[in-house]
Amino acid sequence: MTQTDTENRRYVLVERPKGAPDGNTLRLETAEVPSPGPGQMLLRNEYLSLDPYMRGRMSDAPSYAAPVEIGAVMVGGTVAQVVSSDVAGFDKDDWVVAFGGWQDYALSDGSGVINMGKSPENPSWALGVLGMPGLTAWSGLTRIGQPKEGETLVVAGASGPVGATVGQIGKILGLRVVGIAGGPEKCRHVVDTLGFDECIDYKADGFPKALETAVPDGIDIYFENVGGAVFDAVLPLLNTSARIPVCGLISQYNATSLPDGPDRMNLLLGTILRKRMTMRGFIVFDDFGHLYPEFARQVGDWVRQGKIKYREEMIAGLEKAPEAFIGLLNGEAFGKRVIKLSA
Repeated sequence: MTQTDTENRRYVLVERPKGAPDGNTLRLETAEVPSPGPGQMLLRNEYLSLDPYMRGRMSDAPSYAAPVEIGAVMVGGTVAQVVSSDVAGFDKDDWVVAFGGWQDYALSDGSGVINMGKSPENPSWALGVLGMPGLTAWSGLTRIGQPKEGETLVVAGASGPVGATVGQIGKILGLRVVGIAGGPEKCRHVVDTLGFDECIDYKADGFPKALETAVPDGIDIYFENVGGAVFDAVLPLLNTSARIPVCGLISQYNATSLPDGPDRMNLLLGTILRKRMTMRGFIVFDDFGHLYPEFARQVGDWVRQGKIKYREEMIAGLEKAPEAFIGLLNGEAFGKRVIKLSA
């Protein structure tokens, strides 16, 4: 199936997965293209962002955002073009960043929509380095990490859209940057292309020792995207007054119970106390959305100057989205994973 002018393909949530989502979690439906009413515009989604937070929206457990209802279209950030508009500030053929979900067409009253004009360069990048992942990286590092020149930054998920940007900003700000990624190909990319000082393969034997060797002066900032065994290796290496921005815990998103082994909560709390560390979780638009203009100027300049490089994994076809999302949660993505909806 390809995108048409007369039908709206959409993925709806069928069931709340227990553990990892599978082929029964979402269902592809076809409906009529929605008709905009007064004060609305019709958007044709061109690119759909795939992000780990979507797994949480499939669950009805208490969270920072409401879950997707059973039978409702799966949520997701999109880059779209305006088909028709009765919304001030938006005209036909404008490119916009919206939250149109896993479907070809969406209605909007303009709330939360960013207009990129008629001919933006690399429009899909607004879902990555110049969008939510980039803002997450920049704000988490600069506002919570509070980097100081010469410090050591360790970044989990270093080849992903957030981690890659965190590390490159760290280098721009004068930090020693060590990445953690899964597999030799990703680690080579992190060092040779992104410019990290080192990258440690968490899948390789002897990972904790290799990480310890890579940070002889300890860790001043740890940008957390993963959790699990990666954090276990990081914890004893954290310095006094270390800062830990907690962006995500992708290793835990499909978990149905607590991990095996002893309760390490007292170890964590004791370390935070003794070393006077700061560990803060954040939800990027709730906590730092007001900083978007500053982020867009600064990081946009760095991208244009070639100081920040960006890898995008473009997958053609809405029907590929469920499998690509499952792969994302399993660590298969290499760069920012985006679905191209149009032919």
